[in-house]
This record gives sequence, structure tokens and C-alpha cells, in this order.
Amino acid sequence: MTLIRHTSIIFILAFAFVQAEDSLPDVKFVPLNSLTETAENQATEPASSSATSAPYTAEALPQEDSAQTPYGLPRELMPLWDSLTIKQKAAQMVMVYLTSSQFIIENEIGGVLITGQHLRSAKRYLNTMAEIDSGLRIPLVVATDQEGGIVNRLASYSDTWRGVPSALEMRRMDSTDIHSLANKIGSALKELKINMNLAPVLDPSKDSRGKNSFMEESRRSWGNDTTNAFKVRAFVKGMSENGVVCVSKHFPGYDSWTNSDHQIAVSATPRAKIAKNVSFFKTLANDIPVTMMSSVSFVRISSRPAVFEPKIVKMARDMSPETVILTDDLWGVSLRAWISGNERVRSKNYPAKDFRKLVRTALMAGNDMFMITYSSKAVEMINYLDALSKQSKYYRQRIEESAARILKMKYKAGIIK
Repeated sequence: MTLIRHTSIIFILAFAFVQAEDSLPDVKFVPLNSLTETAENQATEPASSSATSAPYTAEALPQEDSAQTPYGLPRELMPLWDSLTIKQKAAQMVMVYLTSSQFIIENEIGGVLITGQHLRSAKRYLNTMAEIDSGLRIPLVVATDQEGGIVNRLASYSDTWRGVPSALEMRRMDSTDIHSLANKIGSALKELKINMNLAPVLDPSKDSRGKNSFMEESRRSWGNDTTNAFKVRAFVKGMSENGVVCVSKHFPGYDSWTNSDHQIAVSATPRAKIAKNVSFFKTLANDIPVTMMSSVSFVRISSRPAVFEPKIVKMARDMSPETVILTDDLWGVSLRAWISGNERVRSKNYPAKDFRKLVRTALMAGNDMFMITYSSKAVEMINYLDALSKQSKYYRQRIEESAARILKMKYKAGIIK
């Protein structure tokens, strides 16, 4: 309780400081329940580290209890953690559309997004990944959305993968067949250096009126409740056996018919139905270490998009304190439009003031990893997070908390070896 009161005071001071720079929609503080040390113990700036130093390995370190380490980090990771600056920790929070190896290495990015465009030029893509592997100190999260059906990135790599069953088709299969299929897909992703699959889709197949949802009509949903949880586990297991981490999405359950990538999407789903949708995510929280937030506004809870609403992000966090909370694309039109209050946002000439507000709002809501497809903005994002960390201990703690979750996830998944 003392830590919560102390952190709340820090938050109030930080909030007042930043308000002087530019205005921010009202944000309620979410307690940092996973902290194990006080802010004073975290205040010293760690030594800088070169981006081109040898890749980190924990193999030679002893296996010890992590109860007394900051943020519950395994002791195997402490030499790495202590060597990182706050800016390097902030960089771990960024997942960006893959461009050049030089860009990723210079900025020490934590994750990259891979699309069909990359896989159509597989040789060039693999050369880029090899350069990154040799030059980047902390291994990347390499993510793609290989759901199956209409969301099938492997089809761009090889015609062999055309016709991969959709979630709707897979949920009608026997769990043994699902596992076998997922194992084959996971093996193909592994060959392509991909270690994260932005799937499964746990959005409901029925909306609050009992009609087929947008995700069901798209054949992307794994069902309307926990009935198919054992089949989802078969899918997840097949991936994990190949070192591929799965991501559940889009919390707390996308049931709007509006495409939130392109315009502000609103759902009037009653709280009871939202709770039912959340139960699917919660049932699988111990099986799936990463959860992606929705960009839909669930107006029975808040007018904010879910990814910006602390109460909804906290619902995801409460499922498991170790879950990494991932945003959808923060460069999406709907999110930028909501931040700026301008429904006609289209241009890449987005005001810097609004972009700072977008980053800060995502951070204060409690998200851990920020996806952005406009690559050059990733640098601006990292620099701003670094600046926030110097304005107050509260922001520093938020950044460190998220960076620690990401590093723990990478370590447990075998990405950091």
C-alpha cells in the first residue's frame, strides 16, 4: 500500500509537468502492482551499452530465484538489465514495420512486423534478418499475423501455403489435426526467422444481439466462448513447439462492424457481454503470453479506444501480471483521429504535439509494446519515451516495468538464449 501511495504522488507530479507542455485527455492512474523495489532503488542511470556488442546470452549464469530482483526479472537477465540505459529499455517497447537492418540495429528496436511484402522477396528478407542477428545485441521479436484463411502471410512466400484453413475451419477440426497443422505452420515460420504469430483471434463470433460478428463473417474468430479453448491450446502448442509465441487479440473482444484501422469504431456492447468475451482471453491467459488490445471504443465502459483506456488495459493485465500487452498499429487512422479530435486524419504530416500525446496516452494506459507501421516515427517514439523518463520517476518506472515484461517474455520463449 505504501508503494502505491508513493507512486501515485509521483504520477500526480509527472502529470502536472507534462500538462504544461500540451493537453492530455483525462487519464486515471493504474497501480504498478508488479514492482518489487521502490522508486529510489531504480533511480540510478545504468551504464550505456553499444548496439553492436555481442548478442546477449544467459547460458553461463546460475539458475537462481528472482524474488528480490527488480520487476521479478530472472537473475540470468540481471547483467543485461543493469547494462541498459533507459533509452535502450524504451526501444524494447517498440515494434516497427521492418525496413533496413541498419535502422533496426542503430535504434536497438525490440520487435519488427513482417508482412507478405517482405516474404515475397524471401532471399532479401532473410539476408536482412541475418545482418540484424549479427549486429543487434538483444534478439528481436519478429512478428507476423499468420491466422489462416484470408489472413495468410505464408501464401506470399510460397504457393504451398495457399489455402491454409481459417480459424472458423480450424475450430471445426479435431484438436490433434489442429496441433499437427499448427506445428507445420510454426516450422515454416521458424525457417523464416519469425518467432511471434499475431494469432489466435479470440474475438467473439456473435455480437451482443446474437448475430454473426465482423470476425465471424471474415472466418477469423475461434468461437463465441470458452468451448473451443482446448482447440486453441492445440494451435498454440503447435506454434510454441517451434519457438513461435502466440498473441491473443483483440482484447476485450472486437464486435464492431466498423474497421477500426481506418475510422473510429464504436461498440455499445453491454458490460455483461464484454465480461463474457473477456472470459475467453482469461481462460487462455496462461497459455498465451502476449495480448493485443483493440482499437474499438467500448462506450459502456469508456469513450476512449480500448488501447487507450486504463480500465480496459487493466482488465487484460489482471488476467496475468506477466502478460505483455501489445497495441495494434498506433499509426492507424482511427487512433490518430481520436487523439487529435479530427475524423479526417489521412496525411503522414501528423502534428508532433498529437503524436507525443498518442505515445504518452498509450504508455499511461498501461500498454507494454507499441506497434507502429510508420517506421521513421519509431525513433521519435523512443526519443519521447526517453524524455518522459527524465521528467519523472513515474514514467521511468512505467518504461522499466514494460521493458522487463518484454525481456522476461523473450527469455521464457527462448528468443534470448
